Amino acid sequence: MRDPLKPVEVRKVLVLSVTEISQVAEARRAGTGLADQLAFDEADIGTIALIVTEAATNLAKHATGGEILLYALQSGDVGGIQVLALDKGPGIANAAQALRDGYSTTGSPGTGLGAMQRLATLFDIHSVPGAGTVLLARLWSKPLSNSRPPPLEIGALSLPKPGEVVCGDRWAVAWFPGRTLILVADGLGHGPGAAEAAMEAVQTFHERATLTPVAIAESIHAALRSTRGAALAVTEIAPSQEAIRFAGLGNISGVVLSSEGSRQMVSHNGTAGHSARRIQEFTYPWSSDAVLVLYSDGLVSHLHSERYPGLLKHNPDLIAATLYRDYTRGRDDVTIVVARERQTGEIG
Repeated sequence: MRDPLKPVEVRKVLVLSVTEISQVAEARRAGTGLADQLAFDEADIGTIALIVTEAATNLAKHATGGEILLYALQSGDVGGIQVLALDKGPGIANAAQALRDGYSTTGSPGTGLGAMQRLATLFDIHSVPGAGTVLLARLWSKPLSNSRPPPLEIGALSLPKPGEVVCGDRWAVAWFPGRTLILVADGLGHGPGAAEAAMEAVQTFHERATLTPVAIAESIHAALRSTRGAALAVTEIAPSQEAIRFAGLGNISGVVLSSEGSRQMVSHNGTAGHSARRIQEFTYPWSSDAVLVLYSDGLVSHLHSERYPGLLKHNPDLIAATLYRDYTRGRDDVTIVVARERQTGEIG
């Protein structure tokens, strides 16, 4: 019997603005409070405090402000925290050099980034001079089991419209041998009514996940008739077939990025649950270096990945956060899902 797949699930995301040094303490308290809820021990809570403090301090001192995103994660019965620090500051010309202890551009001891890298279970950083930096650090409350990880690595960011408590977007994943299905649903409008439609889409997706993407999309369309409706996209990645299949209705965008360029996927006009003159499935080529990006209309419609040298080789959560930082409209729910094949030797 093969070991079960153990994907990482996102339970909660906190977004904290850090524009001045006085807000560092607030970010630290949020991080330690989340760690306490997730059953981290005292020593690891101290580690979370150090990482969040360093990340927030860098935003306030070196980048003239940015955002800290704190993720509550779950893998089986193990809780985890992911820290993302986003800024549009001057950037770092040589990230590898900046990670070495003793390196500093401001006369400080220069141990911050290097210490964060050593303390985190997973650490990643991407920076473009003149465009800013995104930093990721992930820790777990206890060691993960040796269960087989999923063949695809998936990162995502889903946040409500500013001022709303509930996000009207939802995303979901279904894992099968040889194929992975991903749903993104955007309930019409925002708030609780939009969330209800999107959650109904997720439930139907899981109930029909053994079907093809177009059949799943048709099932969701039928299930949402009593709701306000939603835009949706169902995507299937089959690496062994070197293919990706996409069925979309409404304004969920999908693009495949690779060394050969970008390929925008086709979605038909309509609203699941109300109007769908046609739901059609399209097949596109998939390669081992490809990256899938799915996103709701909380992001502007066209992404320019060529602005970020080397970004596609980084962690999918870091890629999603970078796109959120630069392309969010700031006036709607926003969801970004990024998927790529797991690289050899990568761990959670």
